Amino acid sequence: MRDNTAAWIDAPYAGLTVRDAPMPTPGPGQLLVETRAVAVNPLDAIIQSNGTVMYGWLRYPVVLGEDVAGVVVAIGADVADFAVGDRIVAYAMGLEKGRDAVSESGFQNYVAVDASLAATLPETMVFEDASVLPLAVSTAAAGLFEADQLGLDFSTLGASEPRDEIVVVWGGATAVGGNAVQLARAAGYRVITTASAGNHERMLQLGAETAFDYRDPAAVARIIEAVKGSVVAGILAVAVGSAEPCLRIARATRATRISMASPPVSFYDQPRRRGLSLTRIRLFARLGTRTALLQLRSRTRGIRASFIWGSAIATSPVGPAIWQDYLPHALASGTHTPYPEARIVGSGLPAVQGAIDTLRGGVSAQKLVITLDPAPTES
Repeated sequence: MRDNTAAWIDAPYAGLTVRDAPMPTPGPGQLLVETRAVAVNPLDAIIQSNGTVMYGWLRYPVVLGEDVAGVVVAIGADVADFAVGDRIVAYAMGLEKGRDAVSESGFQNYVAVDASLAATLPETMVFEDASVLPLAVSTAAAGLFEADQLGLDFSTLGASEPRDEIVVVWGGATAVGGNAVQLARAAGYRVITTASAGNHERMLQLGAETAFDYRDPAAVARIIEAVKGSVVAGILAVAVGSAEPCLRIARATRATRISMASPPVSFYDQPRRRGLSLTRIRLFARLGTRTALLQLRSRTRGIRASFIWGSAIATSPVGPAIWQDYLPHALASGTHTPYPEARIVGSGLPAVQGAIDTLRGGVSAQKLVITLDPAPTES
């Protein structure tokens, strides 16, 4: 092994600084992974932009990063299904409450991950492609299958037992949306989704039976027409601002559950600095007002609208159903495609900050990935 290095964020709003980091020790049920590729997520940009809002439990300095792919170099106690040398993809949980926001976060050369949130990779799959999956597939699974979200049946996941029930995914070309399309279809549900016209064919390839342009003023009416009286088992609202059209669809189709993966406003629309500003005040005012109105309008119509927390699957039956029972086989057989497409934007940890900045500017149907060199072999 080489010495460990991480991309640190030393204080709220600060830029990332690359320097030495302690070598993680895998605890019981954990793997120590030498990272070969990491991907950035909106969550990383939001934490950096929001300071102590939302993730107030973080005690700086910390390390960001959730999506990792690499090679197992050490194994903690009580791990039976992995071996040193395994090529894996994993969800790094360090930023969650009660976790170690240094040793268990992804933007470093070595990271400790839970074996229960890791999957082996087929030899034909490169680390860069695999690294797009962890947070997106986990958030999609939480939204679809957690009992307090859509609560869909995942007992036949991977068996493709057909059902005449529909899942609507608003924002299918997003990272969460594209994985949700695949997971819902793998559980046997019919899927209707939205995406820009240029991504419609891709949505059909992932398993949607039809796709509509979310920018079309008639998109809601077209989706309602496409349902044609079938049961809508649930609606997943992924993109910013998607809750409103999804509520209209739920009312018309008598769906009773909406799971939301995005807030009603973009957290990118604020300065990345400490203190109040007019922009930040207006943003959080809009956030509070729109969230309250959404909850009021949904509850008065018997519709439950809830925000998804992707890490919920770590402590529920959904986690092993996805990461242990479904994903390794689905990746090996090609029935689950790493989505979205990996766009390599640099090599080495110094490239992470630039990737986060690029993400803030807007990325469509792609995940920004940074490659990391393996440790040199001893002669």
